Amino acid sequence: MKVCLISFDYWDFDQHIIKELKQREGVEAAHIDISKFSYKYASPLHRVANTFNKVFLKKNIKKIKRQEHVLEQLKALGMQDIILVIRPDLLDRDTHILIKQQTKKYLAYLYDSTKRFPVLPRLENIFDAIYSFDEDDVAKYSFTHITNYIYLPKHEIKPSAAFDYRVFIVMSADERLPLLNTIAKELNKLKVSFKFVVRVTKKTDPENNPGIEYSEKEIRPEELPGYLEKAEMFLDIVRLGHNGLSFRVFEALAHQKKLITTNASIKNYEFYNPNNILVIDPDNLAISASFFETPYNPLPEELYNKYTIKHFVDTIFFN
Repeated sequence: MKVCLISFDYWDFDQHIIKELKQREGVEAAHIDISKFSYKYASPLHRVANTFNKVFLKKNIKKIKRQEHVLEQLKALGMQDIILVIRPDLLDRDTHILIKQQTKKYLAYLYDSTKRFPVLPRLENIFDAIYSFDEDDVAKYSFTHITNYIYLPKHEIKPSAAFDYRVFIVMSADERLPLLNTIAKELNKLKVSFKFVVRVTKKTDPENNPGIEYSEKEIRPEELPGYLEKAEMFLDIVRLGHNGLSFRVFEALAHQKKLITTNASIKNYEFYNPNNILVIDPDNLAISASFFETPYNPLPEELYNKYTIKHFVDTIFFN
């Protein structure tokens, strides 16, 4: 069976799907990673021309060339049994129609809300199935629900003394920043150590909590495991409009570490355990000190396996 994944794998999450597929007998798996494509202007004049085209003609030469690159790569691979596209919003309808001609089954997976990256009605009636992590989108558009996945190996539970800090998050400086500051203040009151790293592109408000680290340098995927290892538990602040589980949830499951989250929908999942997961209300913030005093309760193996990359691949490609 020949399968192809087309995605914008900036954080290297999608490569784990390919690794899992390549372990399957009789599967030939390829990955067209849009994030690796770079376009260089032939001259400064071409850059100016592209700006003009984007503003006045609604044409972006970089996007056009990127889509041509995807089609060229796919043509070289030949006819596929299944093609899965992640972030289908990055390709236009005509490109999707051409891709669909190169496969027996054409699928999409949305690991972000359609409020943030709209796909309908522009891509209506294109895919044989659309999978989504967002419960609201599933209910509204009749998508097939599937969560993100545990992409890390399962870690042993460690004692509290083994960690450099108790609570960890890395995030961008967006609408969640005021809440992050409030959480930092609450943890300070409880004398709970934390490492909050915020990616910024401009000078930050000096009133922000001094315990929060601001950096113009991004933590790259290969650096993230080091931060995760040093934390006793993770913090997950949901983006506005999201109603699905972020990868931070599954990193917590893999590390067998506690999680503090603003995502109330996590209570609907089988693995939810109030001993392991503290759901906080952004509008009425309360962090109980007792949450930090009890050990992590391991999940039953059968339940844990329902959220692994193996289960994700089985569901989408072998169902």
